[in-house]
Amino acid sequence: MAEDSSWWKDRPDLEAARTERKLLRSKRRALHIRAAMMDAIRTFFAKKDFLEVQTPVRIPTPALEDYIEAIPSGNAWLRTSPEFHMKRMLAAGFDRIYQTGPCFRRDEDGSRHLLEFTMLEWYRNGGDWLDVLEDCHDLLAEIGYHCFQTSEFLFRGQLIDVGCDWERITVEEAFQKYADADLDEVIALGRFEEVLCLRVEPRLGMGGRPTVLTEYPLACSGLSAQIPGRPNRVERWEVYVCGLELGNACTELADPAEQERRFRETAALRHREGRDIYPLDQPFLDMIRVGLPKTAGVAIGLDRLLMLITGEDDIHDVNAF
Repeated sequence: MAEDSSWWKDRPDLEAARTERKLLRSKRRALHIRAAMMDAIRTFFAKKDFLEVQTPVRIPTPALEDYIEAIPSGNAWLRTSPEFHMKRMLAAGFDRIYQTGPCFRRDEDGSRHLLEFTMLEWYRNGGDWLDVLEDCHDLLAEIGYHCFQTSEFLFRGQLIDVGCDWERITVEEAFQKYADADLDEVIALGRFEEVLCLRVEPRLGMGGRPTVLTEYPLACSGLSAQIPGRPNRVERWEVYVCGLELGNACTELADPAEQERRFRETAALRHREGRDIYPLDQPFLDMIRVGLPKTAGVAIGLDRLLMLITGEDDIHDVNAF
């Protein structure tokens, strides 16, 4: 008599595996679209003569940023972004580079955040924040046509056209319009992130098109170049769709003394608040001293972008696990 191979089906200790199998099957559509999105990204950057690169995931020290926390890995850390290693490549003479890969941030887990997520980051030597904004607009439209032959996506009950002209509004204007608040007064009170997250961001990217939030305050932008003639504002933008931030970009700061000063200000802030203080990334600072050309870069959270493309409202629904 043939052996019964279905004996395991009634084992209660396999219930978790059955649940996981069902969950993974439910994500099949999103994962197929993810593969198409990645193919569109590589096609887009190949046409624009960008070099695809890979930089270390486990690094000696993470970036010193005000409110981004790194995850330790032995005597090192998992990267929060590939930014510093990519800028070292730019200082070494690479002109146009991009990469996609995993990044990690502690204490970030929810419907819009993952502890481990996928980042797309690209840089243009000789470019500025407006050049990479044009890249970003064209990339999102290309992804739409590659995946669905359209630049329109239904997300959070709205039909969003990423191929149209995007709305632009300065941070100062947005704080006045949506929070009835003076930007510099909010910064002085230490409430910038609170007002931005609770009162401004939920209003951005509505009306059928993305919104580009521009001209961030210097006090909240540790890696961005200042706007000429406006020392308290920087050449930085973020793009939003239906209240969801998709990406962050800037003209990069290339002054080593100013960069070190900002790092030390961030370290002082983190000390006052009792949070981890990471060592200065000296090789990064030294490469800027050797000479970083004028450059601009963009970071896009691909899991969030996939939320827009698939119409999902929870970031966990567009990942395998």
